[in-house]
Amino acid sequence: MTAATATGTAFGSLLRDWRQRRRLTQLDLGLQADVSARHLSFLETGRSKPSREMVLHLSEELDVPLRGRNELMMAAGFVPAYTEHGLDDAELGEVQRSLRRILDSQEPYPAVLVDGSWNLLAANRAVALLTDLVDPALLAAPANVLRVSLHPRGLAPYVVDLEEYAAHLVSRVRRQAERAASTGLRALLGELVGYCRDAGLDPTAQPHDRIVLPLRLRHPDQELALFSTVAVLGAPLDVTLEEVAIESFFPADDATAAYLRERFA
Repeated sequence: MTAATATGTAFGSLLRDWRQRRRLTQLDLGLQADVSARHLSFLETGRSKPSREMVLHLSEELDVPLRGRNELMMAAGFVPAYTEHGLDDAELGEVQRSLRRILDSQEPYPAVLVDGSWNLLAANRAVALLTDLVDPALLAAPANVLRVSLHPRGLAPYVVDLEEYAAHLVSRVRRQAERAASTGLRALLGELVGYCRDAGLDPTAQPHDRIVLPLRLRHPDQELALFSTVAVLGAPLDVTLEEVAIESFFPADDATAAYLRERFA
C-alpha cells in the first residue's frame, strides 16, 4: 500500500464514520453537499484524495465538531484548520477571566466549568453543596462531574429520583457521544451505564409528567431541589473553546433557595 493510498483510506474511514453517524447515505450527502455520490464513494475508499477545501466543505455539511474537522484534515494530509489552546494559555486569557466571572456571579448557587468529556475545570464556592457529599477520591483531578453524579460513592446515594436522573444523564451523554469527536464520551457512557446496572436501575427510564427534571438531594441538612442550565460559547473557532461549557444550578423551590442564600451568601 502506498503512502497516498494509506492517507486516503484513513480519511475515507473517518468520512464514512461521520456520514453514518449522521444517518446519511452517500446519495443523501451528495445531494446535500452538491458532490456526486460516485466521488464520495471514491473518497471513502481512498481512490480519490480530497482537496483541503473539500475536507472543510464536507465537514461543514456533516456538522462535524472542530476536533473532528482537524482529524479529517490530518487524515487527508493537511495541517489542522483550527487551533487548540490550553484554557490557561495567554491567548485565552480574557475568555478564561470571563468564564470565571460567570461562575462567581452564579453564587450563592452552584456552577461548574467542564470540558467536552465533562471533566471539571473550575467551580464556584457553592459547589461545595455537592462535593461535600462525595468521596474525596472521586474529586482528584481530573474529576468528572457525571462520574461523581452516578458513582456509588458519589452523589448517587443522596439522589431521591435516582433512576430517572441517571437515565437523564445517560441519555445526555449518548446524544453527545453521537456528535462528538472525542472517544472519551463513549468510554464515559459505558461507565455510567455500568453504574446503573450495578444499582439495578434502568438506564433507559424516562421522566414522567415533568416540565424539567430536577436534581433532588437527601442532603444532611434538608432535602434540596435543583435544576440546571448548560451554556456554551457562541461561534468558537478554537477546539478547546468549542468544547467547554458552564453548568449552572438553580433552586427548584423556595426552601432550597433560602438554604443556599443562608449558606453561601
